[in-house]
Amino acid sequence: MSIRVACNHNTYYKFDRPISLFPHVVRLRPAPHSRTPIQAYSLKVKPENHFINWQQDAFGNYLARLVFPEKTRELSIEVEVIADMAAYNPFDFFIEEYAEEYPFTYSKLELMELAPYFKQVVPGPLLKKWLANSDCSKKRTIDFLIDVNQQLNKTVDYSVRMEPGVQSCEKTLQLALGSCRDSAWLLVQILRLRGLAARFVSGYLIQLSADEKSLDGPSGPETDFTDLHAWAEVYIPGAGWIGLDPTSGLLAGEGHIPLACTPHPLSAAPVTGATEACEVEFKHSNTVTRFHEDPRVTKPYSDKQWLTANALGQQVDQELVAADVRLTMGGEPTFVSIDDMEGAEWNTDADGPHKRELANNLLLRLREAFGSGGLLHYGQGKWYPGEVMPRWAYSCFWRKDNTPIWRDIELLADINHDYQFTHTDALNFSERLTQQLTIRKDYLVPGYEDVLYWLWQEGTIPDNLDPLKADLKDPAARRALAQALGKGLGTPIGYALPLKWNEDKNSWQSSPWDFRREQMFLIPGDSAMGMRLPLDSLPWVAPEKREPFYERDQFEELPELEDYHDKVGESTSTKEETSTEVEVSHTALCVESRDGRLHIFMPPLSTLEQYLHLIAAVEKTAAELKMPVVIEGYEPARDYRLERLAVTPDPGVIEVNIHPAKSWPELVENTTRLYEEARQCRLGTEKFMQDGRHTGTGGGNHITLGGETPADSPMLRRPDLLRSLITYWQHHPGLSYLFSGMFVGPTSQAPRIDEARNDSLYELEIAFQQMPEGEVAEPWLVDRLLRNLLIDVTGNTHRAEFCIDKLFSPDSATGRLGILELRAFEMPPHARMSLVQNLLLRTLIAWFWKEPYKQDLVRWGTELHDRFLLPYYARQDMKEVVADLQKAGYPFQLDWLDPFFEFRFPRYGTVQIDDIELELRFAIEPWHVLGEEVSSQGTARFVDSSVERLQVHATGLTEGRHVITCNGRRLPLRKTGRKDEFVVGVRYRAWQPPSALHPTIKPHSPLVFDVIDSWTGRSIGGCTYHVAHPGGRNYDDFPVNAITAESRRGALFTVTEHTPGPIQPQADFVNLGEFFPQGTPPGQMAPPLEEPSNEFPYTLDLRCAPPK
Repeated sequence: MSIRVACNHNTYYKFDRPISLFPHVVRLRPAPHSRTPIQAYSLKVKPENHFINWQQDAFGNYLARLVFPEKTRELSIEVEVIADMAAYNPFDFFIEEYAEEYPFTYSKLELMELAPYFKQVVPGPLLKKWLANSDCSKKRTIDFLIDVNQQLNKTVDYSVRMEPGVQSCEKTLQLALGSCRDSAWLLVQILRLRGLAARFVSGYLIQLSADEKSLDGPSGPETDFTDLHAWAEVYIPGAGWIGLDPTSGLLAGEGHIPLACTPHPLSAAPVTGATEACEVEFKHSNTVTRFHEDPRVTKPYSDKQWLTANALGQQVDQELVAADVRLTMGGEPTFVSIDDMEGAEWNTDADGPHKRELANNLLLRLREAFGSGGLLHYGQGKWYPGEVMPRWAYSCFWRKDNTPIWRDIELLADINHDYQFTHTDALNFSERLTQQLTIRKDYLVPGYEDVLYWLWQEGTIPDNLDPLKADLKDPAARRALAQALGKGLGTPIGYALPLKWNEDKNSWQSSPWDFRREQMFLIPGDSAMGMRLPLDSLPWVAPEKREPFYERDQFEELPELEDYHDKVGESTSTKEETSTEVEVSHTALCVESRDGRLHIFMPPLSTLEQYLHLIAAVEKTAAELKMPVVIEGYEPARDYRLERLAVTPDPGVIEVNIHPAKSWPELVENTTRLYEEARQCRLGTEKFMQDGRHTGTGGGNHITLGGETPADSPMLRRPDLLRSLITYWQHHPGLSYLFSGMFVGPTSQAPRIDEARNDSLYELEIAFQQMPEGEVAEPWLVDRLLRNLLIDVTGNTHRAEFCIDKLFSPDSATGRLGILELRAFEMPPHARMSLVQNLLLRTLIAWFWKEPYKQDLVRWGTELHDRFLLPYYARQDMKEVVADLQKAGYPFQLDWLDPFFEFRFPRYGTVQIDDIELELRFAIEPWHVLGEEVSSQGTARFVDSSVERLQVHATGLTEGRHVITCNGRRLPLRKTGRKDEFVVGVRYRAWQPPSALHPTIKPHSPLVFDVIDSWTGRSIGGCTYHVAHPGGRNYDDFPVNAITAESRRGALFTVTEHTPGPIQPQADFVNLGEFFPQGTPPGQMAPPLEEPSNEFPYTLDLRCAPPK
């Protein structure tokens, strides 16, 4: 993800008359030790009649000595540097053991060689005072350097100073102001006075504007910037020269390009020389221009690319409207914390306090962005097997007609604030609410903790433990006990109001709740009161006499909603009926004071109208009593007149169920706003492995397709549309693997249909034969045909690439939503990448709506994983997809997918050997699920992630002459159809865990690739890929951003370790030397050719021993 720039520096002198120029020395060429790769350099001098000699000074810096034989009226020195701004880690060094802590002593040899860099100026009183106030106690050397650099940065402010030369240290400290060269020289002297070898550096500083504004502190320049700059370098044994920039207080990075490094600033001046006495006009300019940018996660597309993609989105929109497709698109993007990438809640755990805090912050922002007037609901989410507690779900509901559900946001309580509400406030609220609902308040039932149960629990606590105390590490049962005893067992927890909607009178009615123990004792626990109601203790009613709970049919045509805030208090009856038989309601609204807040537990209601009426009464009560409340309990019934958005937890991530968009502009607005609001909440879309590999969030970005109402769903109206999508996806594996996560294959979260049962394609073709063309009147048909085929190997309907759980489920009305969920999409790191994914889908749907795609399915076999998990073949497959779309009249561009290829298949490195270019890229390797093992938490199944794969891409090879080997084994290069271009995959054991397939096979790292000239029998160059840091560095943290991750990946690739010397004889003949005329076996001209695997011909598996 490099950025190449052209740095242009022009210095111009115009004299008042023709004058003689004496010899000049120019120090404007990047130094040999520059860590920023320099691709090209140019020095252009006027007058053109001059002589130039390139030299190197005593310190290894490049000098250009200029001689001017004729008089001239101008002198122009123009420099252009072409640099690759590849990120590197400035801390990537090792320090000798004796120098790891400051102070330390240099060796005698180092003291002799570094003598010029110890020369000190006599310190003045201000410098002595500064040194006395600085901390020079024993500490890690790197910490000492950082502290000194940052302390000086805080002491001296930066200013532009045009006067020549460098200020004295005393003057800089006196003014507390100086140019970069003043601060740099002061830092050099401070380091020398502290006993360290230091030198002055003159160079170019290139600062590129950030793609995104920083959330913490300054974001850098608004536009790209370059200028001459100065900083210091300090010599640390083992690490070498380390650049310190006191102007910024940071270490020197890829933007610092050194030109001259000397003991004194006089020797580092960019230009030195003399002229005759004259009047002169001086001008200078520094500009930096980007001329090549690889797609990167912070800026995947140029403005031009995005404008063209957006135009196609609008074209597709017009066609969808004209064809009456009625498509809506939503999704389930996931986010992770940008501050805590190592915490359990952001890696494996589903819940955590930090995750709850950020989820609530995001919910509040999304309500403001999308659901103004919406209701905030804090309810229970899914409860998965093996998890101690159910998950939570923070939701926002708002009406599509823009009528507010909840008018005053101030009456929705902050779930992190203690309002000091008690059970007395809960009683007052409950009584006032009964008046709003025209229900007698004597129907209110106080709920108490079960005294007998909690006394028994207290008696089981060990004598040396205090039952009133519990911390977060205690088991959940003991925490519940401490909370119950702390509140007091005789104090009401809250109040339940039995409720039922009377359809005849169009009002609420209640009923008495009588218990054998006279009072209502809640089921033991620490959940919300509404979860612990003892409903089984109510008067028994025969099941056939109980009023059933009906779910409203999602295909029913519904009337417009009213504004129920104006209807609160209205009733056809002024008092409760007093008949002798009163039906006992088994649903109740609960009002509970918990943690100082007032919680309203909503009962299950069958219609949205009832829910809105009850919520309006709750808000009116809260407004009259000025009591903010937290709404929890049951959500509103599914209803297409209501929009919903939910923030829920998943292992390691926060998932947002974003509401569907009806048009392309709405989809762009929803996606862009969601990414930005999440970022402002300090939630990001990037997570990395320790070696720098990008993993996305790990939670996916499922895309949902449907209609504004279930009856509008294109998949239900036209089953052949789903058939077209499934068939086209099966024909183009690149669609599955380019956008997927790292875990693919039959046991992944979203396997392809041809990764499940061997006969699944055969059965699917039979199902397709039963599928009619065009629109159908039976919305259930598509579910009945495909429900038992779109599954994983265990029969799980949810874990499938095309999930139809919510399309027309036979289970319940809430599963008949007309929604198709595409679950194989990994979370894109940028909003525009997500939008391009959606655009690709919308374009395919527009095409298939006009021209259904009906072809035979392809039996890929092992070729599916052997071929299409290599980036070259995935790209070729996507090239066919783009060609199909363009042929259908949609100008989708292949380069719009480049960011996905860089994100999914990052480049490890490239090496140029004569005309041959060798590139290594990451390739996908399926992770096999291993056998069951017993763990501390029960039976577990692990995956084998110890086997990895990479792709070798070679161009410029002469067929029949050049051979590429990996660790001495000849690679089965495959022609791509283009002359001199070849591709092959290499599968290898990256590490050796105790539980793995073939655990006795040792790691193959490092992977040494050689380009062998078979005409000479020697390696002419190559490269090496290290699975771990080649210097032995063991990272104990994760990369904080993409730049850090890129620098870590770059450190694993080297070009200095190819195999030297001629090719060694085959091992089988080494011991037979006596039978050869020379006494030794002859050397090979190339390693022997291995027969390609019949099952995996595109990949060399280093785990398989070569044939004898």
